[in-house]
Amino acid sequence: MGRSPCCEKAHTNKGAWTKEEDDRLIAYIKAHGEGCWRSLPKAAGLLRCGKSCRLRWINYLRPDLKRGNFTQEEDELIIKLHSLLGNKWSLIAGKLPGRTDNEIKNYWNTHIRRRLIGRGIDPMTHRSIEDPAPIPVLQENTKTISFSRAKLDYYNQEQDGNANGDDQKERPDLNLELRISPPCSQQQQESLKIGGSRDNIGRYDFLGLESGVFGL
Repeated sequence: MGRSPCCEKAHTNKGAWTKEEDDRLIAYIKAHGEGCWRSLPKAAGLLRCGKSCRLRWINYLRPDLKRGNFTQEEDELIIKLHSLLGNKWSLIAGKLPGRTDNEIKNYWNTHIRRRLIGRGIDPMTHRSIEDPAPIPVLQENTKTISFSRAKLDYYNQEQDGNANGDDQKERPDLNLELRISPPCSQQQQESLKIGGSRDNIGRYDFLGLESGVFGL
């Protein structure tokens, strides 16, 4: 469900405000305060939309509005705030007492923006137009790169060997002789101290012979 309109558009005045309407709006706000803008036009006797009354008061009729041209200090503050906040005009206006966000936005687009471009400064990034944007440099992991290159070289060598029909390449013989023997007895351990071979003892025990037959 959308929000209901603030007033009946068919029965409201449009266009420029008259001095009588301004005086009614000023007198009502001085007596009762701003209040709810949706109910203010009817209470003040105005055939205007609540949004129109709010904008008229904030941008033109407020007693604390600052009139006249922007000063050099205000220009520098607007440029500084814009470099930090971007196009958030309401926040920028909060730092300039007496100035409205609509007024600052219009002044930026008509004066300050063109002035910055004339100086060779990008009004969006606040950097020199001639200088390109810095490209982020990623730090490479030397170990990962070297390992990946080694894998690539090995893959290329395999592809070359398969292309030449050299399927049987010389590879190191990884077949290891597995020997299993039961734990040696105390007598065998003493024989090892004398100089016997643990390997020979394992072979004799594997054949089911007692090492004592051979005088170990």
